[in-house]
Amino acid sequence: MSADFQLWADSVKQLHRRLAELEPVAARVAVPPPRDADWFELLEHKLLPQLARPALLVVAVVGGTNIGKSVLFNHLTGENASGVSPLAAGTKHPVCLIPKDLTSNDTADAPSDNQNSDNAALIESLFEGFQLEPWHSPEDPLEESESDRLFWRVGENVPSRLLLLDTPDVDSDVAVNWARARSIRQVSDVLIAVLTQQKYNDAAVKQFFREAAAADKPILIVFNQCDLQEDADYWPQWLDTFIAQTDASPERVYVVPVDRKTAGKLELPFYEIGCDGRQPIERAADLREDLASLHFDAIKIRTFRGALSRLVDPENGVGAYLASIRSASDEFSTAAKALSAREMARVAWPSLPAAILVDEVRAWWDSDRAQWSQRVHGFYRKLGRSVTWPIRAAYESLGPGHTDPLELLHRQERQAIVAAVENLLNELERLAEVGNETLRPRLSKLLGGDARQKLLESVRAAHEELPAVDSDYRTFLREELDAWRQANPRAIKFLRSLDHVAAVARPALTVSLAVSGWVVAGDLVGQAAVQAVGQTAGGLATEAAIAGGITGGGEALVSTTTEGVRQAAVKLLGRLQARYAHQRAEWLAGWLEKSLLGELLQELRQGAEAESSEAFRGAEAALDKIRGMCS
Repeated sequence: MSADFQLWADSVKQLHRRLAELEPVAARVAVPPPRDADWFELLEHKLLPQLARPALLVVAVVGGTNIGKSVLFNHLTGENASGVSPLAAGTKHPVCLIPKDLTSNDTADAPSDNQNSDNAALIESLFEGFQLEPWHSPEDPLEESESDRLFWRVGENVPSRLLLLDTPDVDSDVAVNWARARSIRQVSDVLIAVLTQQKYNDAAVKQFFREAAAADKPILIVFNQCDLQEDADYWPQWLDTFIAQTDASPERVYVVPVDRKTAGKLELPFYEIGCDGRQPIERAADLREDLASLHFDAIKIRTFRGALSRLVDPENGVGAYLASIRSASDEFSTAAKALSAREMARVAWPSLPAAILVDEVRAWWDSDRAQWSQRVHGFYRKLGRSVTWPIRAAYESLGPGHTDPLELLHRQERQAIVAAVENLLNELERLAEVGNETLRPRLSKLLGGDARQKLLESVRAAHEELPAVDSDYRTFLREELDAWRQANPRAIKFLRSLDHVAAVARPALTVSLAVSGWVVAGDLVGQAAVQAVGQTAGGLATEAAIAGGITGGGEALVSTTTEGVRQAAVKLLGRLQARYAHQRAEWLAGWLEKSLLGELLQELRQGAEAESSEAFRGAEAALDKIRGMCS
């Protein structure tokens, strides 16, 4: 086997392996395996079986009725292997003769049982669809039968690496005969076209060889039953007409004289007349030796190229199969994006109220105080809350809407959750109407009955159990505050000194200071006014000022530092608020994916990955390689 042929063989085998790997991936997007496709049958029944043997050539004698095909076949094989009948369409079933060394180097006259079994297995793989029958007599292929039979045996004179076949007529009135002939043509590597003065221009015959030429089958032409004297001026014209009508490019052209007595003795001479039909007749050629001398690898590559051109056909070949997977994968990708709970959760999520944020900042600041300072501030914080309770109560009674920040947050989040769920369910209903056959029943099941009401009740219950500030967010907040502290050492030093002074001065300060400008200086972005008014007597207002300074609100106190510090504080506040909204949206998205979409979303995402899978890319690369070899 030459290196070129080995490269072709390896490429075909690789494509077949890649397609097998791709089948389960295709199944995810509801693309069926290509078992019934013509190109796949060609791959498995023509290309792969022939790759099991090094450059084995299948040579078929083909032609119309009553032109002496079986006679010429017997001359090729050197024995009466196929029965000769004076009746039209005499050969009903193909006959195949194989060389002695087809599956072994043993050239003994009587092949072993194992060798016979191997031969039968190989022929069966080559001629799938035919019922193999052992050859017993030349009359076997003449018998009528509804079954597609193929009679075979080892030929005494068949050249090594050749399989010789006699075939039914390609223009028979019996449709099954030419159907069998067409099946043999697809498997064959070389066709010996037997023509006569009456059949070279027959419509059915020309159509048969036109299809063979389109598949780039090597063709040897034999004009049979000729008068070597009278017809010498005509067969060039016959040849020109046949070539013009079929686009065939014959490898060699022969003429054989009409002589029944010589034909019966298998002694008919074959005269080569050149590919244009004008070469003078000289000595007789040995057609069997000419076949044996053919460049096996070149012919196999040529016949493979014809078969592979059908594989790489973008409309009906492997490319069309890959395109169907790509299209289905895109549909799954679109559906997966449409059903993305994270996208649905992108609604107007409320921010964490400043009052709650102040408490978290105060807890962070308090954790870094000295113990004596913690005790002083803690005592007066409690005292201040009790002393200023009437003031806070009066403030909250000024009008409606002054509700608890945490309660307000939960109410706003419930509204956001309902909006997100409604968006998702509406999208599910839309996809259930326009989605593909894989999605539609699954989506309809999700939306059936009281699914909408149950989903809303479930997500509300899950939200009730969700803390306003969970450990993940608190960890993030403290990491951000720690980073802010390291980036603003001057501001921290100032606030810390102020904090110590406040702790010392707390006992001497009065409750009136709680409603003074110090408290106002601690206001947090407007929303912390209620909490600021209710700060403790004495220096607890300073705590609010410290918290306000860190989160960007206590500009009166932080003004002693640089403008850059204030800007950094404002940015910090924005990050804290944005992270909170993002984290809550992520919680809802995760809950919806787990509780509602579940396996469906996973299936959609897996389907969306079909086009980018290793199996798909491997099949595409193998196809591109073969496409390049065919160009």
